Amino acid sequence: MLADTAQLTAGGHAVRKTVTKLADGRQLIYFDEVDADGRIRRTGGLTDTRDLEAAEPQAHLRFDVLTGEWVTIAAQRMDRTFLPEPGSSPLAPTRPGAPATEIPASDYDVVVFENRFPALSPRATAIPAEVDGESLWPQARAAGSCEVVCFTSDPHASFVDLGWRRARTVIEAWSDRTAELSSSSDVAQVFCFENRGREIGVTLTHPHGQIYAYPFLPARTTALIAQARRHATETGGNLFVDILDAELRSGRRILVTGEHWTAFVPAAARWPVEIHLMPHRHVPDFAALSVSERDELATVYLQLLGRLERFFDGVSSIPYIAAWHQAPLGADRPFGRLHLQLFSLMRAPGRMKYLAGSESAMGAWVNDTTPELIADRLRALG
Repeated sequence: MLADTAQLTAGGHAVRKTVTKLADGRQLIYFDEVDADGRIRRTGGLTDTRDLEAAEPQAHLRFDVLTGEWVTIAAQRMDRTFLPEPGSSPLAPTRPGAPATEIPASDYDVVVFENRFPALSPRATAIPAEVDGESLWPQARAAGSCEVVCFTSDPHASFVDLGWRRARTVIEAWSDRTAELSSSSDVAQVFCFENRGREIGVTLTHPHGQIYAYPFLPARTTALIAQARRHATETGGNLFVDILDAELRSGRRILVTGEHWTAFVPAAARWPVEIHLMPHRHVPDFAALSVSERDELATVYLQLLGRLERFFDGVSSIPYIAAWHQAPLGADRPFGRLHLQLFSLMRAPGRMKYLAGSESAMGAWVNDTTPELIADRLRALG
């Protein structure tokens, strides 16, 4: 199968990007680390020999008139792969003598491919503009994209185990995909994230993250943009700049301050463990980061994950969500900013914070600890 190859060079870190197709037409991209002699570790992986039917997305969007939010209806995801047996992960490399996986290579560094069970897809088909012909219930095609990002071919690793070089390659992949997906007229925002741990619903344990390219602005982004606009109108300032400045003046919840990035526990943290990581420069997304900002990000992010792993005594693998918020596209873009929201739903060893009545039904949050205590613990682990 023909493939497009390009070299991505960021300072001293070189990555070779190779774009190809899976058997059902979905896109697959290799991000291979290039050594000093111009060699890569991966061998093969350009031809998917599986007999698959052409990918046909089935999801669509429906508008919730009670909240003003779009809901994705993706019934085909009910049958997606769920906690396969060891050795049967679709995210593992395809090894000789073993069943073919989503990645037709015997080894790889970082791979990105279109989700086989997407909630959003660039191939989404047109549908009637209303549910049951009722103007009260608008609906739309589930345009956009859902991609899987495999961080490593090692099924037993976690992101914190990757080391600086691999983390840096993942950042290059996030940047590349953000730039490409943002160029689509169907996309309103690109969201990179990682769910880690069965406790929060992970269905594939192989180390991976995802990238959603939304055709609408999700609820958190809508609220964030509204707050940023209000802040600018009332104070003339930038909300993110003022938050970072205030946290630095206080110092009470600061965890790490580098040349380009600062990590802190937010003053109104809602999760039992929550960290925000923000660039000092007003940067909209990964694609806009400089080489030095990307280099430091790889270092600081691994440090934060290491502290998170040690947060609870006796817990060797804490479940978490790493949510990389990026500025939306269009007129609201100046009011957004790249930042990480890293949090865990675990409130004590073996005990999770379940989103019950107040949080799930009303969106009214209750935190069982204080941001200052969270910060004290995370600083002690530094």
